[in-house]
Amino acid sequence: MAKDIIIAIDEGTTNCKAIAIDRSAKVLAKASRALEIFTPNPGWVEQDGQVLAQKTLEVVAEVLAQVDPQRVACIGISNQRETAIGWYRKDGKPLNMAMTWQCSRTASFCEKLRADGLEPVIKQASGLPVATLFAGSKMRWLLDNTKDGYALAQKGEICLGTIDSWLLWNLTGGKAFKCDYSNAARTQLLNLKSASWDDEMLRIFGIPRVALPEICPSSHLFGTTAGLAGIPDGIPVMSMVGDSHAALYGHCIGKIGFVKTTYGTGSSVMAPLTVPDTSVNALATTVAWHNGEHITYGIEGNINHTGDALLWMSQVTRTDKLADANDYINRIAERAPTNLGIYFVPALTGAGAPWWQENARGIICGLSRGATADHLIRAALESIAYQIADVIEFMRKVPSFKLDTLMVDGGPTKNDWLMQFQADLLGCPVSRSTTSELSAIGAGMLAAKCCFKLGAAELEAMIPCHFVFKPNPERTAQYAQCKREWDKAVRMTLNHV
Repeated sequence: MAKDIIIAIDEGTTNCKAIAIDRSAKVLAKASRALEIFTPNPGWVEQDGQVLAQKTLEVVAEVLAQVDPQRVACIGISNQRETAIGWYRKDGKPLNMAMTWQCSRTASFCEKLRADGLEPVIKQASGLPVATLFAGSKMRWLLDNTKDGYALAQKGEICLGTIDSWLLWNLTGGKAFKCDYSNAARTQLLNLKSASWDDEMLRIFGIPRVALPEICPSSHLFGTTAGLAGIPDGIPVMSMVGDSHAALYGHCIGKIGFVKTTYGTGSSVMAPLTVPDTSVNALATTVAWHNGEHITYGIEGNINHTGDALLWMSQVTRTDKLADANDYINRIAERAPTNLGIYFVPALTGAGAPWWQENARGIICGLSRGATADHLIRAALESIAYQIADVIEFMRKVPSFKLDTLMVDGGPTKNDWLMQFQADLLGCPVSRSTTSELSAIGAGMLAAKCCFKLGAAELEAMIPCHFVFKPNPERTAQYAQCKREWDKAVRMTLNHV
């Protein structure tokens, strides 16, 4: 029997999912589990790594039970990025809770790096600005808050990794300790030009090289499953890639001019580059993926609160309690045809790209006596589009950047009004994927490339269909003035720091 099924994992911040796809990327089965987020102190955001791994294994087993396991060829992994976890090599027990990408507890350490004048050095080597978002400072915190942490790490008794390496460790029964280039590039410890762990970055962040995983291409044989309930031994793991990178691959396999935005808890705006351009300090230059043949680079802006901003506003206005809450939000423009001059800048745990001020806090301005919950919800929806426009405004400063179409995916993209608003605001087409599983499918495509030795034409045939929202020139001109008002609100937010 032909092995033609790929199990693709999409391990996100609030959910872990797995799907089974065939060689045409048709979804054959799916499973999902919710994940809990903990905020024990202001600015701290963490998850239980053991629960995260267990639930991921559960969804893989559930999907395998829905298909013929004899047809399963391989596994691909897409994962939430920048989240850092450490564990003891001897037994796989975590050192502490996993520190998610939203966690800003390392703000003082990052501030010291800036005060010491190290940001230009770090940006030049890693492509990333100094920010609590990235995993390097989190790994440092884990060692600092583990008894004899640094000494044990120097002896190779501690493993430090991003979520891809943690899932691989668990899938392979502790036999494989590896990560891919895209996840390594989110640590600030990878040198973009040499594509290897950078000695100077390791010294600055205080991370022993022996504690870090082996870096491999995103499309690669990483290891095989072993000793897991409901998962047969010997299934090869043939891709690992950060979720935003996987979505970009699933949209357009890296064609220049096609810029990707994932709308989730936060948002990633990413454009493919052929060379690692680090000229714009406000943006991150990163490895998009290594397809087994060569590296594709990317320019990216990471936004902390987009879907989360809408969720927060829904909770504050108690509209999340409505029986038809989703329909209420989708039809918000009918009840609030304008924003009434209200702007919401959702710097709820700091401002991400392109501002990078972790001490910034959110602001709602322009309130008047006529303001209602409807106007506040509309302002939250608009804030998603405005933040993405801010990042793209900075991307245009990169000489090789090109925007023909904004490719979008994620839960909030189901809102047609928001997608049309985004198209009108940017003045370019917005192309929405017709699948909600794009990150998983992108990881599956990278796994299929390695497993089935697929070429570009075969991979392009796997790209899911898209629905296009075309900009209205009149509204584009109208929203230009609204964007200027948004810019004023942003300055008010940043000036409070």
